[in-house]
Amino acid sequence: MPTPTAPTAVTYLRVSTTEQARRGGRDEGYSLPDQRRAVERKAQSMGAVVVEEFVEPGESGKSLSRRKALLSLLAYVKEHDVDYCIIPKVDRLARNRLDDALIQSELTSAGVALVSAAENIDATPAGQLQHGIMASISEWYSANLAQEVMKGLRTKAMSGGTTGKAPIGYRNVRTRTADGYELRTVETDPDRAPLITWAFTAYATGDWTLNTLLDELTIRGLVTAPTPRRPAKPIHVSTLHRTLQNPYYKGTIVFEDVEYEGQHEPLIDPGTWEQVQTVLKANNLAGDKTQTHDHYLKGSLYCGDCESRLLITHAKNKKGIIYPYFICSGRHRKATDCTRKAMHVDIVEQLIINHYARIQPSPASVEELRASITEEFSILTAQARFEREDLIKQRGELLTQREKLLQAHYAGAIPLDLLKEEQDRIGPALIRLNSRLEAAESDHAEAEAELHQALDLASDCHSVYEKATDSIRRLFNQAFFEKIYITSTDQVVTEPTVTFKSLLAADAHHFAAGADHARAKLSRNTNTGPHASGPVFEHEAFGGSEGTRTPDPLHAMQVRYQLRHRP
Repeated sequence: MPTPTAPTAVTYLRVSTTEQARRGGRDEGYSLPDQRRAVERKAQSMGAVVVEEFVEPGESGKSLSRRKALLSLLAYVKEHDVDYCIIPKVDRLARNRLDDALIQSELTSAGVALVSAAENIDATPAGQLQHGIMASISEWYSANLAQEVMKGLRTKAMSGGTTGKAPIGYRNVRTRTADGYELRTVETDPDRAPLITWAFTAYATGDWTLNTLLDELTIRGLVTAPTPRRPAKPIHVSTLHRTLQNPYYKGTIVFEDVEYEGQHEPLIDPGTWEQVQTVLKANNLAGDKTQTHDHYLKGSLYCGDCESRLLITHAKNKKGIIYPYFICSGRHRKATDCTRKAMHVDIVEQLIINHYARIQPSPASVEELRASITEEFSILTAQARFEREDLIKQRGELLTQREKLLQAHYAGAIPLDLLKEEQDRIGPALIRLNSRLEAAESDHAEAEAELHQALDLASDCHSVYEKATDSIRRLFNQAFFEKIYITSTDQVVTEPTVTFKSLLAADAHHFAAGADHARAKLSRNTNTGPHASGPVFEHEAFGGSEGTRTPDPLHAMQVRYQLRHRP
């Protein structure tokens, strides 16, 4: 039995990863019990009594601030009379010399001697020398290990492998090759992958906000994959946002900001992924933060008196009936002297509908443009064969460039930043070329029919807008206007987008003067949407009567695409 005057000691045990702490299905794995036996033997040999044990299960030694058990130990020795701090090895205490010195200083200030069960690091000059050498070796080992790990991860990414935990919709699996080697790979999650695919397809239509999409996914049963420490639970809206931005789902691996073609099975095609990014950007540009009070006009409306953004709020009368209103944010936040009163949402909606009636193009302009489309398609059909051959050649050159770049990077001939810069150039160019090839290979008769349908849409934009769903109205407004101002006299004043600024000055007689320009534009432009049916005119080829705006047919085709592909 130890005497009452026996020295006291605290012990510190640590493993770097949670996997180590849970290895073998045990609560502490294999390493922690071994470390405990080592420090207990050391304490017994010194005749010391262990009064407290501090265990760090699954925390790296590189960061002092994240090690709660070690910080608790340092606080404990300041408040209690302790003679020794016993550790299994120096590398369990710290993985860099600075932290080692800081910890040693804290222990020394508290009158505690650091003791290692495996190394002789006492207070003698020889012991301190060995302590310094072992701390340097620990730091070198940690840095070298990190470098080797990054090298392995980089090689895996280059070959298309997944370098970390697979995102939701996939799962990490371990298999064995015919030779018995373990192979870590990724496969689709049969329960979650269909829901992720549906989420991308649905959001690409523009009919969903992040919050409404999340609600629907939760109803359909999308939850995180359970782990031994965390049960399955519904995902957060921020997780959904990151998921929709993740290029992994289109088959792309991103490592150190460089894109590689992945070996895993894509859940969506690149066109749908690009469409989703467009919708995300459109919602963000419109100021749509998916808050509680959502409305398709929110983010597009501004006060005509002080030019502040209009916000939507809900007011409740004495009977409990809720009425939605638009209010001036400048007045609401007292940032301006504006006195603009609240506007009922129904009234504002009707004002915008009436505005579309005023900007609708004249029938004469529509018919002249219709004749121009027919003429241009006769030229386009003859040129399409040559264009397709040129596109195939361009695509081949880009694919060759990409392959040569990767091979040069593998050989160390070009740095990582240059590879990333070139990939950022080649990747979008390939997507555009593939979309144009898809369009060039389509039936031109069908494409001409599509454009005539787009013109029909433009010729009746007031009626179409009036009957459209909220999401389509949002797209209409974003295509036509940068800002929509509502004045104190309920007048609608709009700031057109760049596209429509050029159209405002156009009238019917400009068609004939610009026929050659339109023909040149038409011969080299095709729809780049994910489901393109054929070429489209650029905006300069369209016009209308004086004082009118003509809707962009490319955007009209996008609207029809969304109508056809609703979930």
